[in-house]
Amino acid sequence: MSLAVEEDIPLSALLREGTRADHGAANSEDFIEQLLSGALNRAAYADLSAQLLLVYEALEAASATVRDDERGAGLVFNELTRVPAIEQDLAYLYGPSWRDEIETLPATRDYADRIRAVSGSLPHYAAHSYTRYLGDLSGGQIVRRMMKQHYGLDGDGVAFYTFPDIPKIKVFKDAYRNRLDSLALDQDEVDTTLTEAHHAFHLNRVVFTALAEIHC
Repeated sequence: MSLAVEEDIPLSALLREGTRADHGAANSEDFIEQLLSGALNRAAYADLSAQLLLVYEALEAASATVRDDERGAGLVFNELTRVPAIEQDLAYLYGPSWRDEIETLPATRDYADRIRAVSGSLPHYAAHSYTRYLGDLSGGQIVRRMMKQHYGLDGDGVAFYTFPDIPKIKVFKDAYRNRLDSLALDQDEVDTTLTEAHHAFHLNRVVFTALAEIHC
């Protein structure tokens, strides 16, 4: 019998502990370290925002599918929708013709393609939703502060990291984890979620590596 079943460990706890090393590795990528230290420039941040657009378009298309899943519908929160905020940031960072200005990297397309490929699976969606949205609500708030401190971005340009419909982030994160733990996944589905979460972090790191080759 697996540890998850034997001790009835909540899925959110399994994901937190199971991806701790992945999370640390992602935060240690050269692109992220240099961006947060102020060693890069607004163009690097703008390029990151451009990559996020494709990823979240895929994720939020998957969210629309999950809404129809009897078990998973509760994991979709309107308050977390990020695509309009990313588009707002890109309009500020690139100007009104931003759609013609941005360039999507092959690594980003691979990331988005993976999300689309598994979008009909609740365990896979849970993995990608967890790694992206909980990251935005946690480490993403550090990114927001550093973008203000080093690059003068406050409000305009960092709408992605701003959640006007979530007044208390910690309370919301707790509610999200409770919904995640209530999905009633069987053991095979839990294993799938954990495996896919590792893969999600890997795909994210590949994007950071590609951005580093351009900006670092």
